[in-house]
Amino acid sequence: MRLKDKVCVITGGAAGIGKATAHKFAKEGATVVICDRSTAEIGAEVECAAQEGLDIAGYELDVVDRASVNRVLEEILKRCGRIDVLVNNAGITRDARLQRMTEQQFDEVIDVNLKGVFNCTQTVASVMVEQGAGVVLNASSVVGLHGNFGQTNYAASKFAVLGMTKTWARELGPKGVRVNAVCPGFIETEMLKTMPEKVLDGLKRASWMGRLGSPAEIASVYAFLASDDASFVNGAVIEASGGLSL
Repeated sequence: MRLKDKVCVITGGAAGIGKATAHKFAKEGATVVICDRSTAEIGAEVECAAQEGLDIAGYELDVVDRASVNRVLEEILKRCGRIDVLVNNAGITRDARLQRMTEQQFDEVIDVNLKGVFNCTQTVASVMVEQGAGVVLNASSVVGLHGNFGQTNYAASKFAVLGMTKTWARELGPKGVRVNAVCPGFIETEMLKTMPEKVLDGLKRASWMGRLGSPAEIASVYAFLASDDASFVNGAVIEASGGLSL
């Protein structure tokens, strides 16, 4: 029970890696609150968790909307009394080659993947600093380390998240708040399941482990970083890709 009595907020927590992380944290004893834009998906996830004997609460939240972020996090604080861990997991893709990418596609990804991380962290940082303790975990990507064909907007957002992670680790570390980033490789989520089998086979071959990762494997990395086992880990960027970049 590495996260016993810790209040953990996970954005984009109704599906994929966010959902797996919510379940992992709850099993580790945390009080878990998931936030997502889809009320229907939140309800389905809360019900799914309950069937597994896990107590997970949910709030509708658009990380791009600063007023919504302030309101929801204030409600969570009133309900739980503190916020110990924030996992900035919410993210989207709008892929296209540079010459075909629209301004809207670029802006939407930057707004969610970058501005959303800023909005949530800036709001929670004051709470954690006042507590004298806290953990912020940012979702980057191997694309944020090496770039990727057709993902100018996504790569830009994930590179920038790494820069913010290291900056915040310097600013908040002395105040008891650790900030780290995780860079998943190709993970078997709903998003990847829509890809043709030929493409998926290529992604599997790109990993030195010969397979895709599972959301649960990324959740385990987050659980370690959120726990006191990682009490001296600050400003780290952990790649969990099966050795994709080797």
